[in-house]
Amino acid sequence: MKVVVLVSGGMDSVCALADAVTTHEVMAALSFDYGSKHNHCEIPMARVQAEKFGVPHQVISLDFMDGLFDSDLLKSGGEVPEGHYEEANMKQTVVPFRNGIMLSIAAGYAESIGAGGLVIAAHAGDHAIYPDCREDFMQAMGEAIQRGTYADIALLRPFIDMRKEGIALRGAELGVDFSQTWSCYKGGDIHCGKCGTCVERKEAFDLAGIDDPTDYES
Repeated sequence: MKVVVLVSGGMDSVCALADAVTTHEVMAALSFDYGSKHNHCEIPMARVQAEKFGVPHQVISLDFMDGLFDSDLLKSGGEVPEGHYEEANMKQTVVPFRNGIMLSIAAGYAESIGAGGLVIAAHAGDHAIYPDCREDFMQAMGEAIQRGTYADIALLRPFIDMRKEGIALRGAELGVDFSQTWSCYKGGDIHCGKCGTCVERKEAFDLAGIDDPTDYES
């Protein structure tokens, strides 16, 4: 199938890209610059990985989100909270309906370039604090995209039955260079080691039994 892969530059989406090129014809890797504190760290990683696989990389600006939406993940928001992903304070990092907006745009782009599918790295470990990461949302969004496109574009979720450590293992099998991925929400020079995504990243490598190549402040 001809597909477009959503690639933020994080370890999950980069693994999804590496996986997709083994089973599909990847027409583009699609990133969104929506004003997050870490977009400037993530997007260059997405570009590097797309170039590695010989896939065109497209960046779409959604800068209105930073100006209009309320989230501490955005540059216009407050401090990024620290702690485990499952803690209640991580709700401060939710960007309202982010995945819904991105998938809608990606569907229109995919149909415009003749693709029949969208690949997103949603997985079984996505937490309940992110309502637009849950599988019931993905199922509904997938149906909407299919019904709303002449091409009946499919929303593919190859990792939906995996947790993050399983994705790390799959990436290692595919030769993913995890040092060329970015997770930290704070967007500093190196990973902070304390925010929810850093904690989850460290946990995934540990549970997978894979060396973590990431430099952390803590």
